[in-house]
Amino acid sequence: QVQLVESGGGLVQAGGSLRLSCAASGGTFSSRNMGWFRQAPGKEREFVATMNWSGGRIYYGDSVKGRFTISRDNAKNTVYLQMNSLKPEDTAVYYCAATPRLLEVDYRKYEYWGQGTQVTVSS
Repeated sequence: QVQLVESGGGLVQAGGSLRLSCAASGGTFSSRNMGWFRQAPGKEREFVATMNWSGGRIYYGDSVKGRFTISRDNAKNTVYLQMNSLKPEDTAVYYCAATPRLLEVDYRKYEYWGQGTQVTVSS
């Protein structure tokens, strides 16, 4: 069983940056493909980014491409999401998740989820 805990959310002005972290425990983190999703009130969960176990394969959602960067440190069992040039439409609860599938964008194919961290971008 894998436990995921996100941190790093908060309130930031448009154009600012935040770095989210997701710490994993209880499983073999280094062999898992990881992803970030977000969900705004009244909207469906949206794919943000995914990275394979080694960090060599990455895929981003169109709305964040060029602004967000996913990375991981397998020695620390942690995956990160660096968010730059934030916009008010980036406001959402951000979740990290683990999946056995490579470059998966469908949230229903992810097995383990964190509790989420709130990101609010003011205009």
